[in-house]
Amino acid sequence: MSSDEPLILGIETSCDETGIGIVRGRDLLANALASSAPEHARFGGVVPEVASRAHLEAMLPTIDLACSQAGISMSDIDAVAVTAGPGLVGALIVGVASAKAIALGLGIPIYGVNHLAAHVMVDELEHGPLPEPVVGLLVSGGHSSLITVSDGHFEGLGHTLDDAAGEAFDKVARLLGLPFPGGPMIDQAAQSGDRDSIDFPRALRTDPVHAFNFSFSGLKTAVARWVKEQQRAGNTISVPDVAASVQEAIADILTSKAVMAAVAQDAPHLVIAGGVAANSRLRALAAERCAVAGIELRVPSPGLCTDNGAMVAALGSHLVRIGAAPSPVDFPVASTLAVDRVHF
Repeated sequence: MSSDEPLILGIETSCDETGIGIVRGRDLLANALASSAPEHARFGGVVPEVASRAHLEAMLPTIDLACSQAGISMSDIDAVAVTAGPGLVGALIVGVASAKAIALGLGIPIYGVNHLAAHVMVDELEHGPLPEPVVGLLVSGGHSSLITVSDGHFEGLGHTLDDAAGEAFDKVARLLGLPFPGGPMIDQAAQSGDRDSIDFPRALRTDPVHAFNFSFSGLKTAVARWVKEQQRAGNTISVPDVAASVQEAIADILTSKAVMAAVAQDAPHLVIAGGVAANSRLRALAAERCAVAGIELRVPSPGLCTDNGAMVAALGSHLVRIGAAPSPVDFPVASTLAVDRVHF
């Protein structure tokens, strides 16, 4: 690590986690996190107003924690990067307002960045410079997308037409009586289940019009109908078997389309990012299929897959490194920011 490289502060508040990361070059110095997930659990999902208030309360303590982890003071920061979208509007506003105050107070540049691009760029902190061209599979509670990264440009290949993979996990977990957030609970329950016990549908698998798009709403409905049928028949429902079968259906369609996209784009590398990238079956199946196809798989460690400040700082560091112009101080938040808009 060169001390000549700028020190970047990253702020992430797109949903229910307040993430503060500090990066110098491609070296991660701090990754502090405050989650409001326990406050949302009793509602079975994220409540935007609760999330926004939690960000307000957590912002300064989490920044202080990150600076302590990195062994720096705020005056050492050279630039600040912040998630400007996509995400919950109120939550984004808290992060962006905080970042603008820091930038103006310290007289340093600010970069309003894309949450989705940041999920991909965080991989550089563990595996070095991102090879190009590369296909990225972004999977989270709100997004299931395939993108390409070439010459520093992000371009969308496909996306979910309805529910995202993480959203499907949450809804199925609720059907099975598992707590929120559903993804980790499904993964945990599936460890003792039989993934071949129930053949749940894989939507759009062979649809040429939607070759790189996803749909998980039908899967959620199929699980709900199956559970009701078993209950009406008086059958005992094996939660591990249902969890394993649902997880297999989701991992199967995600990995098959991701590998197909990499082959179609002649991209020798695949990066999987986002909260659902922490899923054990998704990681294992992706590794198997990439090995068969001769594609190198890169997946950040689970702690860097979920929303965090390190990914925002990593993207900010990348933008500084390539000489991208800082964002204007009046840049907005954008709840539906497209993936090809890397920063404002």
